[in-house]
Amino acid sequence: MRSSIISITNSNWAIDRQQLEWIAALESGKVLHFKNLPFEINENETSLFRESIQNPKSRNISLGSDGLLKGAIGDATTLITLKELIFRFRNLSQVLVHSLVPKYAEYLKVSPTSFRPLNISHRKQSWRADDRRLHVDAFATRPNYGERILRVFMNINSNNQPRVWRVGESFESIAEQFIPKIKPYSKSQAKFLNVVGLTKSFRSEYDHMMLQIHDAMKSDLNYQKNSPQIQFEFMPGDVWVCFSDQTSHAAMSGQYMMEQTYNLPLKALYDSQSSPLAVLTSKVQRKLV
Repeated sequence: MRSSIISITNSNWAIDRQQLEWIAALESGKVLHFKNLPFEINENETSLFRESIQNPKSRNISLGSDGLLKGAIGDATTLITLKELIFRFRNLSQVLVHSLVPKYAEYLKVSPTSFRPLNISHRKQSWRADDRRLHVDAFATRPNYGERILRVFMNINSNNQPRVWRVGESFESIAEQFIPKIKPYSKSQAKFLNVVGLTKSFRSEYDHMMLQIHDAMKSDLNYQKNSPQIQFEFMPGDVWVCFSDQTSHAAMSGQYMMEQTYNLPLKALYDSQSSPLAVLTSKVQRKLV
């Protein structure tokens, strides 16, 4: 299981030459771990590192592609400083991904960039929202029809506190175990959810299956405890990249993290047959989108 995390020593956010083995590892569900990349915290930014900067009603602080900051509390100067911090990470994450996999560059869709100031081990959430449980990402309100979810994370904790993750088994193994537990898909229910505004678009059978797998994994306490998995500490300065719709993961502890999400169409991949859509389609032998 240790091989599910590929540690890479690179002193710069820009990768100087393409490494096909890293791309293959990423597209097969592994986590690429870049050790101690430079990210300077300016003196005027140190005051941002407090839990009270986040609105308690918000899941995290995020900066949209439109430049709109959500989930933060503070005066105008504080919010401008926070936006600059988040935007700097967004730019660096884009440098990393573009240089790591140049083929992705023309296809990437930038989703909101988040700053996570809360200590996750203290958060009280429902089992479905609890990211301390192993899961693959799927979003109830945002069907994506098999489009990939690529995420870049960075631990920016200044107190030498690690970001502790668990990483689980392959998506194919997950699919084999949980497909039999999936409730039947209903087109009429999907249409209703869209009409009343509970989904942003019509939920495909693929999106239905991914949500069912996400929930089944989180609700199964025996699976959480006994399934194949490793625990790994990402230290301050570490950056890690994975397809979170494919990589089974759980964030156990840590405070102060940056995160960038990208959406990527299947045609951008080197190996689309390793994608969750391809795996699920192969297992059930029917078209899912």
